[in-house]
Amino acid sequence: VQLVESGGDLVQAGRSVTLSCTASGFTFADYAIGWFRQAPGKEREGVSCVSSFDGSTYYADFIRGRSIVVRDDAKNTVNLHINNLKPEDTAVYYCAAGRMLGCLFTSSLYDYWGQGIQVTVSS
Repeated sequence: VQLVESGGDLVQAGRSVTLSCTASGFTFADYAIGWFRQAPGKEREGVSCVSSFDGSTYYADFIRGRSIVVRDDAKNTVNLHINNLKPEDTAVYYCAAGRMLGCLFTSSLYDYWGQGIQVTVSS
């Protein structure tokens, strides 16, 4: 089982970034895919999630309206696009897979995690 994040970078505030999560080793279509982030000195928090059942999407308040998450079950990938990046978006971003109805940002519900990828937003 493997989840691999890509697309992280050093980005100027106001610009955008697309993070990708590519999975292998499990039945991807059966799992909700969540994105989490952890900034230095802060707890990990949920960012976005896309369900397995009907592809419904969920966003944390701080990202809603400037982000979109899309899954492609044929390619076992989920992309998270964030617009209008802010310095406070600087964090390590993780994707995770969990079997659940809908989506929840409860870390313990996720079975598999990627290693994380750094996104740094400069002001």
